Amino acid sequence: MSFQNYWLFLPACFAINMALGPNNVLSISNGARNGVRCAVLVAFGRLLAFAGMIAIAGLGLGALLLASETLFMLLKFGGAAYLVWIGIKLFRSGPDLLSNASEEVAGSRTTNKLRRLAKQEFLVAAGNPKAILVFTAFLPQFVDRSAYATSFAVLGSTFLLLELVAITIYGPPWNISEWLTRIWMV
Repeated sequence: MSFQNYWLFLPACFAINMALGPNNVLSISNGARNGVRCAVLVAFGRLLAFAGMIAIAGLGLGALLLASETLFMLLKFGGAAYLVWIGIKLFRSGPDLLSNASEEVAGSRTTNKLRRLAKQEFLVAAGNPKAILVFTAFLPQFVDRSAYATSFAVLGSTFLLLELVAITIYGPPWNISEWLTRIWMV
């Protein structure tokens, strides 16, 4: 993979990581309730789900590439067209309100609480159909066919690293309702 493609990939990938979706809303919720440390720790459940999706997408797309370069290119351009369609749809839609993405987790032991929150992060990530589309439609745009496995691994690892940065940004150690109240009261 060329450095030029990688430098194009970085800002686009970070924009996807920072898009406010169910996982980032969950990080906001976990950070507001339990602090940024907890939000980052339990988000490894999300990263585990995403790593599995990246591996599945990489193996499936690799098999498709071996079978037919034409099919791979059709998938690549179809994925690009789908991403453009999603972008247009997002621009035309109104702003979404923060949804209640997680339930209150009551637990007497911190370890059990962290385990339950990590499981919740995993399930939200695994159940998000947009995530697998990102890995099958977005990542192939930057994959070098001559070094398929290496470039897919580098792109997938970069996605996971930037997702961890997004988690840290979205999992602030402050109470959102207080913050919003202060903004609206000023």
